[in-house]
Amino acid sequence: MHFLVKVIVSALIIGVITEVAKHFSTIGGFIAALPLMSLLSLFWISFEGRNKQELSQFALGVLYGFPASALLLFIVYIGLKNSFTLSTSVLLGIGVWCIVFGVSFLLVKNYFKLRRN
Repeated sequence: MHFLVKVIVSALIIGVITEVAKHFSTIGGFIAALPLMSLLSLFWISFEGRNKQELSQFALGVLYGFPASALLLFIVYIGLKNSFTLSTSVLLGIGVWCIVFGVSFLLVKNYFKLRRN
């Protein structure tokens, strides 16, 4: 039952964003950039009984993923602006996202490995 509620609420948020974007592209993009899904996920995880440490780790994970996601969106923007198709722009963005995310993951992993010693 909880899963169904999560899916419905998430779908409603996405639906509202796309409807706003139909009429006001920039405002729709701004709303989509809000951390609604991250915050909603935090609430769902909390509702399921996770402790503050687990919630804190989730929030930190979102922060680690943010630079790669921002770069992905920037590459999609640049690609579309330069007449690439949406598919090509997204594929380029995903490729760069994978590289940046991988490097970020290794840096974070090594940082925490060094800090524990």
